Amino acid sequence: MFTGIIEEIGKVLKFERHENNAVLTVECKKILDGIKIGDSISVNGVCQTVVKFDNTSFSAELSKQTLDVTNFSSLKTGEFVNLERALTPSSRMGGHIVQGHVDKTAELLKTEKLDEFYNMYFETDETRLIVPKGSIAVDGISLTVADVNDTCFEIAVIPHTYQNTNLQYLKIGDTVNVETDILGRYVEKFLSPNDNKSNITMEFLAENGYV
Repeated sequence: MFTGIIEEIGKVLKFERHENNAVLTVECKKILDGIKIGDSISVNGVCQTVVKFDNTSFSAELSKQTLDVTNFSSLKTGEFVNLERALTPSSRMGGHIVQGHVDKTAELLKTEKLDEFYNMYFETDETRLIVPKGSIAVDGISLTVADVNDTCFEIAVIPHTYQNTNLQYLKIGDTVNVETDILGRYVEKFLSPNDNKSNITMEFLAENGYV
């Protein structure tokens, strides 16, 4: 479990792709403090298990499922990734509950700079669990949704978040990993247990205090 408050920007040292899996090695420093084999680390919002580490990097094994659902299949050596260690019982909950179980990817459509702040627009094929003023994790970063329609969502990014995550390196057309708020997932499941159609509407969310 994570909070979406990024601790460090890491750099991809090596990405070894095999037929049905891959091995990712990330250069980092801060998150290596106290690390053990088997620990969970969020890499761009994807929960990964440490299988090897040294004084300057750690490695994780990626399953075919991870490669199919996330943007990891397009990772390249030298790219920057967001890193966060798993929660401990004494950790402050600074963002929202982020499981590291990515729902889908989204594509950056536009970035607007407003003084030191930024508005970023992302296109995705599924927005039913994304609501205005709700929480969302983009590449593992806990963010608030500014606006949403049927095909895209907007986030407003403060200077600190922009400067301390890989959002600063994103270019138009780049893909990001998206994890919707766990609350919305459970609400949808309870309302539609026998099919895949969502019964959630903006009216329902407003009436029940979610927006």
